[in-house]
Parts: sequence; C-alpha cells; structure tokens
Amino acid sequence: MPQPVQNMPVCRDCGGFTTVAVTTGTRNRDGSRTTLHIDCRTCNGTARIALASEQEVKA
Repeated sequence: MPQPVQNMPVCRDCGGFTTVAVTTGTRNRDGSRTTLHIDCRTCNGTARIALASEQEVKA
C-alpha cells in the first residue's frame, strides 16, 4: 500500500539547488582551485521550506 507523502514546497531562494561551490581565486599546491561549499541560508541545505502555518506553530 502506498505511503502518504508530506507535500512540502521547494525552497524559493535556491530552487532545490541547495549547495553551491564558490571559487576563491587562489590555487592549491597541486594547481587545483580552492573552493568553498555554501548551503542555502533559507532552507539550510534541505531544499524544502516549511509552510507558513507550521512556522507560526513553532514560533
């Protein structure tokens, strides 16, 4: 029997692409570039946002 799935909307800020790699411009000793991996601030890397009613209950 199928399990019910909670319908949570995709984050409006990252659109589901939760982590980006940003090049700092410097290079490592082996010649590769130094990168930073940064998560979306809104969803904290989950790609989902809570509904407004859930946010009000938690506050």
